[in-house]
Amino acid sequence: MQFRDLQKQYEVLKTDIDRSVAEVVSSAHFISGPQVTELEGKLAEYVGVRHCITCGNGTDALTIALMAWGVGEGDAVFVPDFTFFASGECPAGVGATPIFVDVDEHTYNIDPVKLEEAIVKVRDEKKYRPRAVVTVDLFGLPADYDAIRPICEKYGLLLLEDGAQGFGGAIRGKRACSFGDIGTTSFFPAKPLGCYGDGGAIFTDNDEWAALIRSLCVHGKSGSDKYNNVRLGVNSRLDTLQAAILLPKFEAFRENELDAVNQAAAWYTERLKGTELVLPEITDGFVSSWAQYTVQLPEKIDRAKLQEQMKKAGIPTMVYYPRPMHGQGAFAGTDSAKADCPVTERLCETVLSLPLHPYMTKEIVAKVSDALMSCLA
Repeated sequence: MQFRDLQKQYEVLKTDIDRSVAEVVSSAHFISGPQVTELEGKLAEYVGVRHCITCGNGTDALTIALMAWGVGEGDAVFVPDFTFFASGECPAGVGATPIFVDVDEHTYNIDPVKLEEAIVKVRDEKKYRPRAVVTVDLFGLPADYDAIRPICEKYGLLLLEDGAQGFGGAIRGKRACSFGDIGTTSFFPAKPLGCYGDGGAIFTDNDEWAALIRSLCVHGKSGSDKYNNVRLGVNSRLDTLQAAILLPKFEAFRENELDAVNQAAAWYTERLKGTELVLPEITDGFVSSWAQYTVQLPEKIDRAKLQEQMKKAGIPTMVYYPRPMHGQGAFAGTDSAKADCPVTERLCETVLSLPLHPYMTKEIVAKVSDALMSCLA
């Protein structure tokens, strides 16, 4: 059994993907080919913003957004404590100080109440300038933007939506990656919409930022003269081959995969409800793209032993994430390590992610669920 069955997906989409890749190879237009422009247009329309700029990966997308805003030394950037390392790595990488904030134990996303408390604390201490908030649409569920946006406006903070896991999610019909002043996503193969390597994208309605981001992605080049570099940038472009792969995959994602993965998640919830597991919750009006189906185990359970038992049954499981951001070695000895995040610490000890993808059958969900309940017993 595959945790996320990319082989099965390729079997289903093979004809369209192979044709699309062959077109690129035969044209030999491997960098900035027409498929990249086509993909950017389709993604921008889907998300509901004016601009989509693709780039090399989701980490670059976050970094380039922060560069476009001039975020750097002396700035505080507020980041959920329960997330993948890149969410905090990127602010630190541009010289800012990530301030880690606890999350909601039911949605796994940044807790708006704790966010405002952290902002006020940093503001009053006057050591750093509160500058931006990085939200993370964790496991596919958009963060609580109804509460977060007013907080950002109240304190004059920029809002950067890390939609690496959230692409396809929505709140009352408005798509993930459109909630921030800038939104980003990742096309890492295991993401809801993934390519066959690395890739990322940046979304915004701001024309000036979009032009600056395009420049930053290609060595800071001038818009009219590729050999006149008017600023320091990076080399971060989505390969034409990856765009060619993403085009048919995006059509499948939009037409059936998003619905299919929601159905698989619903089967899990139906099968596991009423047990001692804490199941994922979807807020009314929200749609998740289900990057992961993550449960919380009872604290008495030896998670490592349970995972080994599941493995022997032929079922892979994963732990996202075993360590809080403030506990990462890279932040040891810095102000970023000073965080009061008891919910995150508890989640890191109890979460477990189960196999999930759009091509799961009800029978496979039943097999995983039954094996899990047997191991818990």
